Amino acid sequence: MYKTMSTKKIIASLDFFSLLSEEQIDQLSSISVVNKYPKEYVVHYERKENNSLLFLLSGLAKAYKIDKHNNEIFLHYIYENSLISEISNIRQDTLNSFSNITLLEDSHILQIDYKRFKEIFLDKGYLCSEFTNEIILRSQQLQSLINREFIFNSVVKVAMMLHDDLEIFNKLKRAEISLILHIQPETLSRVLNRLK
Repeated sequence: MYKTMSTKKIIASLDFFSLLSEEQIDQLSSISVVNKYPKEYVVHYERKENNSLLFLLSGLAKAYKIDKHNNEIFLHYIYENSLISEISNIRQDTLNSFSNITLLEDSHILQIDYKRFKEIFLDKGYLCSEFTNEIILRSQQLQSLINREFIFNSVVKVAMMLHDDLEIFNKLKRAEISLILHIQPETLSRVLNRLK
């Protein structure tokens, strides 16, 4: 789908940019490019500087960290038409990543020159509320992570994933779900039998 669409049309179709004028969308498309990446492509690693603002146009990605024992700690999914980049400071000309981001499906990503984007839009007060909404969304994801990892028992973890991410639950193998929820595969089987 994105192969046949112009960058300008793609940008205009994203809710994040819905308040921009046609002239602003033209400016934005001049500093943007759409790329296709394969499944399992690592978009970026944690603590790395990035010069691009990234949006997932199609596909699915996951954010995760690696602990001191080299175990993967799942943070959250990133769905299509969502911001991939993690905004921690809008005063800098680069973005720093808090987590690793890997694609779970073949995906299209909109890549925007962040320094130019900041000069043209953020420094002039455009799209600031959209960035605020993204920061709030990340805060909610962090709250969900804290609940999942420290508060909820295994039954609630599984029920929450079934409620919030049923499509992904059905796509993944049970071993992968166990890793995401940080429970043993046997525990997952018992919980699923209880919930039937």
